[in-house]
Amino acid sequence: MTTPSTAPLSANMAEKPTLLVLGSDPPPRLGRLTGRVRVEYADDRTLAALLPCADALLVWDFHSRALRGAWPGEGPRPRWVHTASAGVDHLMCPELAASDTLVTNARGVFDQPIAEYVAALVLALAKDLLRTLDLQGAREWRHRETRRVAGTRACVVGSGPIGRAVERTLGALGITTALVGRTARDGVHGPGELDRLMARADWVVSAAPLTEETSGMFDARRLALMQPSAYFVNVGRGQLVVQDALVRALEERWIAGAALDVFAHEPLGPDSPLWEVPGLLVSPHMSGDTVGWRDELGMQFVELYELWEAGEPLPNLVDKRRGYVPGP
Repeated sequence: MTTPSTAPLSANMAEKPTLLVLGSDPPPRLGRLTGRVRVEYADDRTLAALLPCADALLVWDFHSRALRGAWPGEGPRPRWVHTASAGVDHLMCPELAASDTLVTNARGVFDQPIAEYVAALVLALAKDLLRTLDLQGAREWRHRETRRVAGTRACVVGSGPIGRAVERTLGALGITTALVGRTARDGVHGPGELDRLMARADWVVSAAPLTEETSGMFDARRLALMQPSAYFVNVGRGQLVVQDALVRALEERWIAGAALDVFAHEPLGPDSPLWEVPGLLVSPHMSGDTVGWRDELGMQFVELYELWEAGEPLPNLVDKRRGYVPGP
């Protein structure tokens, strides 16, 4: 049996602990860990063979799903896995969930950038900025009236740090925001209220983690509840939305429009029909990626590593059964 993950590393170890990094383009900056750990790099092809040699695993390439297939193999497994992303659905498998291995995520790095991106989308949609750019390109002067966002209602689905940051940021624009989480508690509505809140909202924002319970939650029935003047925004996971249902909702004008930053299959190919759906704004999974974000992820990992090395409790600890970091 492997040493419990909370035990500190021995100061008398003959060899430096091995840190395995999945992905290296560009490699993470490990700062003050340099010289203290032996760093090995893996890709999707070599990960399974290198896993038994690793004390800790940094999933730097959070687009990779290789760990789900590699983890059930033979030999020892890392005592700690950290992913440089908020979501953990790309790495969880039953064997990892049942193990003693600790799993942490990048909670805290992406919260405000994603909230700002959502606010930008709301303003762009309300103020018809996309059409303004099109008309400018056509050298056409066409006066129009746009919507006021102050006084409108938003329903934000996902009560973690990202959802809460979205709530605060939209609130600064004068938007009354209802937050929906897995369980009802102070300031958070339970899932039983989602239908009612979606039916009243001018903006429905998906920021939930991907779990068995949330997969496909935005289906034709739920989208049909929305007002014809309402907009749908997804910055959570692509699999939260039934894509065909959203396309139908836009083509048949059940809703006024939508913005997607995440998709079930990424990158979105040039032949995808989503590029030409009326009223749909497509962006390439960039809502949380601001200048310097990789450096922030590297610094966060270094701080977590030093806590783990000392046997201290780790923040951002994922509940492997639920698939996310439990909140207050």
